[in-house]
Amino acid sequence: MTTAASHEARFLREVDAFEFVARDLDAILHALETWRTQLAADLLAHRLEPAGLPTHSPLAQRTNGIHTLLSESASRWTQQRVSLLPAQSLAQAFDDCALLLVFGKFNAGKSAFCNFLADRFLALGKTVQYFHAEAGDLVETVERFCEGSTETTARLQGVRLGEKLVLLDTPGLHSVTQENAALTRRFMESADAVLWLTSSTSPGQVQELDELGNELRRGKVLMPVVTRSDMYEEDEVDGAICKVLRNKSTATRVEQEADVEARAQEKLRSLGVDVARLESPVSVSAYMARAAGHTPEAMDEAGFERLYEALLTITASTLDYKRRKYAELVLHHLEEDVLGALQRDVLPALGGLRAAAQAALLALDECETRLVNAAWRRSVPMLPALLDAFMEARDVDALSASLARAVDENFAQEAQAQLTDYADAIAQDHSASLPFTEATHFNGETIDYQPLYSALQNAIRDDLMRRSKAACDACRATVERLSEQAAALTASIDSQGSALIALKTPLREGVSS
Repeated sequence: MTTAASHEARFLREVDAFEFVARDLDAILHALETWRTQLAADLLAHRLEPAGLPTHSPLAQRTNGIHTLLSESASRWTQQRVSLLPAQSLAQAFDDCALLLVFGKFNAGKSAFCNFLADRFLALGKTVQYFHAEAGDLVETVERFCEGSTETTARLQGVRLGEKLVLLDTPGLHSVTQENAALTRRFMESADAVLWLTSSTSPGQVQELDELGNELRRGKVLMPVVTRSDMYEEDEVDGAICKVLRNKSTATRVEQEADVEARAQEKLRSLGVDVARLESPVSVSAYMARAAGHTPEAMDEAGFERLYEALLTITASTLDYKRRKYAELVLHHLEEDVLGALQRDVLPALGGLRAAAQAALLALDECETRLVNAAWRRSVPMLPALLDAFMEARDVDALSASLARAVDENFAQEAQAQLTDYADAIAQDHSASLPFTEATHFNGETIDYQPLYSALQNAIRDDLMRRSKAACDACRATVERLSEQAAALTASIDSQGSALIALKTPLREGVSS
């Protein structure tokens, strides 16, 4: 194989020919801003109002908790939008370059991989410029990336290969320091495609893909690269048996790549990611290519010809993403930070509120009967004394009024105790509206004590049932009104989610698969 005919040479020529023709994104950006404005208006229009519920009520507390979630989310949205600025700044700094994020655990060989490709560009007469992020600025340096078996990348660093390709070597998300993991998340947004490096000593650790799920949902291509695809074999050197490092066999590589691809596909499906964004894995050994002097045969045997061929296949989709990237950054913020927060935090809280409302309605059914019985047990013992007074005075109006006051007081005390969570809903006057006069059957001459006692007992129960139903109906109306508000807010958020999904179609039309 000649250099002129190699995939490596073709790849370098294609990189030189990259054209970054910006798409007109004004219409989609306007649509995204309109969506955000409409969402804010809808959230305000569907604000929950727990009228009739005191602040100590569990339903009121749930409602206030949702208000707090919405308020805190709105505050975070602004902060999160600001937090994207460094990524946007980095993307703008390399507006004329395709940015590939080199991703993987700290022992995946990311730095060695980037250095190797940089060496190849230099060897073929291309310029190479290393840089790193420092205090928000990009600082050029002549230092190559540190390579080692322990974590050596403590900051965002990159290398510009030629004029139009940049590799971003980041601290891994499974880094030993929280700062390193946070740094990677912060700059993943700026990449146009992702190279997922995984060492052949423990290939395809798919838990790493949890952190890449969003990048793939965003329409970026993911190419797995199995690094350190070599192994020690026993050989005879100068008459002595020793271990020699060699490339893994083609069969071993194919088997390992198939395993990585199968497990990666399964993981992506579990994450709800389109597996079409996943490219077939490629195995390489930078060590073996270097050890053999980067000859065409050595590059081929070490897997780099296949790597360059694979990179050529993702060029179109990478450039497609770059052309729409600014709108994608806005979409990511709205979809993940704004809508995502509502779906993750607010919708479950609304579901909890509606479930609590249904439980409250069932409890009110039981409470209605319990309230009647409790107030009746308070009121009936008062009858003998009231009847004794009545027997002497023969004053029906006085009996009716005294009994009404006693029943009203007893009901009010029980209602306050048993409907304390709805005190505001039952605050109206509960004085008796039905006279007890009819129950006396008093004709002015003869009084039969026992029938009168029984009739008044029944009259008290009938009145308490009326009062209890009226009070509990007022409570039910309050609960049902709040539940309906929660349902309306839920439907509004769901509707806005569908509207945002619909905006993806015009943004991603014509995306290469």
